[in-house]
Amino acid sequence: MRDPGLADWRLMLHRLVATFRAPSYEDAAALVPRLAAVAGADVDLRPSGVLHLSLPEDDVAGAEAISSVAVEAGLVGEPRSAVATELAIDALDIAAVRPFWRAVLGYVDDGDDAIADPDRIGAAVWFQQMDEPRPQRNRLHVDVTVPHDVAEERIAAALAAGGTLVSDGAARAFWILADPEGNEACICTWQDRG
Repeated sequence: MRDPGLADWRLMLHRLVATFRAPSYEDAAALVPRLAAVAGADVDLRPSGVLHLSLPEDDVAGAEAISSVAVEAGLVGEPRSAVATELAIDALDIAAVRPFWRAVLGYVDDGDDAIADPDRIGAAVWFQQMDEPRPQRNRLHVDVTVPHDVAEERIAAALAAGGTLVSDGAARAFWILADPEGNEACICTWQDRG
């Protein structure tokens, strides 16, 4: 899809994204029901009065309706403040590592080479094809903090998806897991933190 040309919105990671600033948190919060009435947007409300919204990339009508409500309420659009975060995992065998990351993060498939939080709260993840292995240890690992009563289920799902347990020496604070190519993730809880 090409940029829809909407003044307040930017196309990012297959989503239309907008940021509006209200005079206060209360003003922004009061606007949320009106926005919900015109479009099914993801809404992130901040204490500073900032509203971040996103819609599917093809919902131009919803974006226009939200902008109309925002303008009518006196909100100022800040299109250059729009942001989308995505993690990239380099892999030799994407089909082998993707199920591990889907399981450990609790995500769902989102296209051929990506996974996403089903509620779009966490960062999206995409997989980039590598041509040859990297001999050094990975320089990034992902900490996934979950409710303590979800940890064992999430670990089991990651292991069933091809992962390995690297260490449970700090369990119940965290367990270190690795995908089939050695990229690491820790499943973390509040328990046994020092």
